[in-house]
Amino acid sequence: MLFLMAAFLLLGVLLGAVTHLPLPVTAITAVVILGWLTVYGVRHRRHAGDRR
Repeated sequence: MLFLMAAFLLLGVLLGAVTHLPLPVTAITAVVILGWLTVYGVRHRRHAGDRR
């Protein structure tokens, strides 16, 4: 959960900087964050499935 909070904090900081960054940099950063959250979600779901 701490990683998820850090991701949202980072996303908030980056969204504040979006107006100062070129669109390709913003898009790449968004894809990186999306990938990180996807990996986290898959790992979390897989780990939760082990408990059942």
